[in-house]
Amino acid sequence: MAILQLDVRPKRGERRTRRAQRREATGPNVDKFTSGIFSQFFPKDNQQHMHPNGGSDEPIWQQVVWKLMPDTEVGPAINAAAQRLEEAGIPTARLDAQVILAHALGVERTWLFAHYEYTLTAEQADRYTELIARRMRHEPVAYLVRRKEFYGLDLYVDRRVLIPRPETEMLVDTVVDHANTIAPQRLVVADVGTGSGAIALAVAANAPNAQIIATDCSQDALAVARTNVERLALAQQVELLEGDLLEPLPAPADVVVANLPYVNSADYGCLEADVREYEPRTALVAGPEGLDVITRLLRQLPGRLKPGGLVVLEIGYDQGEAILELVERTLPQATQVDLRKDYQGHDRMVTFTL
Repeated sequence: MAILQLDVRPKRGERRTRRAQRREATGPNVDKFTSGIFSQFFPKDNQQHMHPNGGSDEPIWQQVVWKLMPDTEVGPAINAAAQRLEEAGIPTARLDAQVILAHALGVERTWLFAHYEYTLTAEQADRYTELIARRMRHEPVAYLVRRKEFYGLDLYVDRRVLIPRPETEMLVDTVVDHANTIAPQRLVVADVGTGSGAIALAVAANAPNAQIIATDCSQDALAVARTNVERLALAQQVELLEGDLLEPLPAPADVVVANLPYVNSADYGCLEADVREYEPRTALVAGPEGLDVITRLLRQLPGRLKPGGLVVLEIGYDQGEAILELVERTLPQATQVDLRKDYQGHDRMVTFTL
């Protein structure tokens, strides 16, 4: 991100007036100096890394670029960044400021707490400035630092894939428990719509007897998943195949697990900006009722799941009854149909056998 360096200073008599004008235009706390930190602002027209949709309906003060000066210490840098993030409406401002700074410095977050007096170089300050400015526009931290922890694994993620959620770990628990009950017997698991590969890799890392076939219709998503397979050295257990849902499977699987799109078209516009404006829409939306993709998966199951095979599906927070009815209507032969809620009491997972 280019930061303009302005050398033209106002004459003494003009300073007070210009300061007042800036305050009125950009909101509170514009003129603030703290331990070598200068928050410098420029018009939106001079910025890069703009809002992905090019919108301009956000408050003027959120359309500015925050500038951190070199030689700022870690502690004051975090404080200043957290303040800007709070002003931008980020609920986890301080945590985000810490995680982003650790990434910019190439260290673990815990390192920061023992090195509050470390001073940032010009390059580090510029990098931190860029990342904080993007977070002020609600770009998810996972995309900024290109990593997300899931089921104890450190995964690479970027905007080509959905960011793995803690709720999805319920699916991994279910598949791993099932694998352990039949160990050391080999288990073939189909992870449908693998995205970053989170479910497939978590199952592989915790169930040595599982062989996972991970499918996705997106070449971009498979590229991210491949990066994670290689990073975690799980290529012996995880095979990636491109195609629609279950169609790429070479043979019936013992388990089908899937976190497919389930947001309905109307609700999409109500999602938080972090999700709606940055994560891939195709990984979220599934028609007017949010059931289109899951419906297609259910129709593909016969012949692609071994007799007595297990199906594990993530669903929307209020879709439990609708999914149960859909399973009964589409697969009347299904047994042991079960709806499970997450730790917040919301519908989250449906399991059944065929």
